[in-house]
Amino acid sequence: MNAFRRLTLTAALGTALLASAGAMAQSIVVASTTSTEQSGLFSYLLPEFKNASGIDVKVVALGTGQAIDMARRGDADVLFVHDKVAEEKFVADGFAAKRQEVMYNDFVLIGPKADPAATKGSDIVAAMKKVATVNAPFISRGDKSGTHAAELRFWKMTDTDANKGTGYKECGCGMGPALNIASSAGGYVLADRGTWLNFKNRADLVVLVEGDRRLFNQYGVMLVSAAKHPQVKTADGQKFVDWVTGPAGQAVIAGYKIGGEQLFFPNASK
Repeated sequence: MNAFRRLTLTAALGTALLASAGAMAQSIVVASTTSTEQSGLFSYLLPEFKNASGIDVKVVALGTGQAIDMARRGDADVLFVHDKVAEEKFVADGFAAKRQEVMYNDFVLIGPKADPAATKGSDIVAAMKKVATVNAPFISRGDKSGTHAAELRFWKMTDTDANKGTGYKECGCGMGPALNIASSAGGYVLADRGTWLNFKNRADLVVLVEGDRRLFNQYGVMLVSAAKHPQVKTADGQKFVDWVTGPAGQAVIAGYKIGGEQLFFPNASK
């Protein structure tokens, strides 16, 4: 091989490696909840963001508490979760400059169609008290997720918080597995509506309690602070935050439906 050809090949290889490195750089990590993944939202949303930006997004779906811990360690560029109190503390502690609301849906109490605890209605606190009183099976996420945090708030509103009944079990698992356990056990479970609508293994489970204003479920998005973690991909992470809270991303969120039913409702405010 002559010197000119070697030089040409070396230059071409160098260009290819630079292009490959550039492509690898065009990616971010989003720490999020199991509900955004198991509802199917991200499978619908992220290809649209990739088309608009060229940026790949790797989602690590955890309970909200675990997702926040991941972001605190600097292992994510963006945090997308649903526990407002914990999110505001994340910002107050300097791990993000601000929190932006992005969308909402609601929690629902799921249980067997026969409803042995007679929970059906629109009062989540009264319903959970009945579950405890009759020792009905209740599957708790028990994973410090946003759904688990909401469940604990509701228990505290009852006078049965210290005694949730002998049927109360913590699975330490995501929303989908918790629904699967409730399905096989004929038990009750608090779920976000999005995951429920995308859940296929329902057996005789139905929505029993909905419509209580306390079941409102808000999601927030935050860019992890580069001041805390210099490795954060600030520019690309900010592009994601701007897109998902902007007109294009909000329209995509509104367009995600299952069986004609909208799963999430965009409510970002600039």
